[in-house]
Amino acid sequence: MVAALLADLFETHRAHLLSVAYRLTGSVADAEDAVQESWLRLAVARQYEIEDLRAWLTTVVSRICLDRLRSATARREQYVGQWLPEPIVTSPLPSSMPDPLAAVVRKQDARFAALVVMDALTPPQRVAFVLHDGFTVPFDEIGELLGVSTEAARALATRARKALAHMPEPVTDTEHDTAVRQLLEALYRGDVDGVVAALHPDVRTIGDAGGTTATAMNVVAGVEKNARLWLGLRTRYGFDDQEQSAGAFEPVLVNGQLGLLVHERASWNGHPGTPQRVYGFTVSGGKIWGIYDLVNPAKLKGIRLPH
Repeated sequence: MVAALLADLFETHRAHLLSVAYRLTGSVADAEDAVQESWLRLAVARQYEIEDLRAWLTTVVSRICLDRLRSATARREQYVGQWLPEPIVTSPLPSSMPDPLAAVVRKQDARFAALVVMDALTPPQRVAFVLHDGFTVPFDEIGELLGVSTEAARALATRARKALAHMPEPVTDTEHDTAVRQLLEALYRGDVDGVVAALHPDVRTIGDAGGTTATAMNVVAGVEKNARLWLGLRTRYGFDDQEQSAGAFEPVLVNGQLGLLVHERASWNGHPGTPQRVYGFTVSGGKIWGIYDLVNPAKLKGIRLPH
């Protein structure tokens, strides 16, 4: 096949492959690398033996991602603190240049809370669930990819679904935005009662810095602990000084839903500085159920904002 034609055909599948790879790995860098590697494999493959290019590429990307998932599982054993997936951070404003990954996170199983749960699955469970439930790949093909029987592949997906069933039901973007703004406005005012009212009884904060800077090393659970944590951070970093904190925060979409980008700032007037960090949120019952503090720079390669 003429190289230019093959490249054009591959590009028609790129958005699909990025969607598969990101939902499988929860990593922007791994997803983009897997898609690029699939192109290199296609370029040297016997094209006349490929009956369905989309299916062939999906299988290739899935195998690459399975290897990366297993490698990530090993890396997590030495990781400092909590481990979170990589967010996709985009502007709330419409873009004139559509981003394939921005489209991916409109799917419910690519929202941040879902990826957090999927990160706790075994690699085979995640592959079976994502490929079958997300992309309707038959279990016999999934079993062949994983080296297990069709029934075993089906059982892996079932276990993954049971794990995801403990996640809060998705809410509308309007409900999500209202709850996040309620919390942020209460924090801005230093309103203790307002902060408490914005938090779900089962709220938890999870920080991921990978040992690079300060964040919560353990999961912070419960309304009282979270209210104390966030009001304390407000004072510690000087965000109670409205003039000094102006421009420090930027509303963004974190995996398609309202979150917050905190820009890097130096220490000032006795307050410590902070590196760039991203906050994502999960909402349940109109209140904040999950807060994710992402500050490891290696996990912030998915910031896709216009300069």
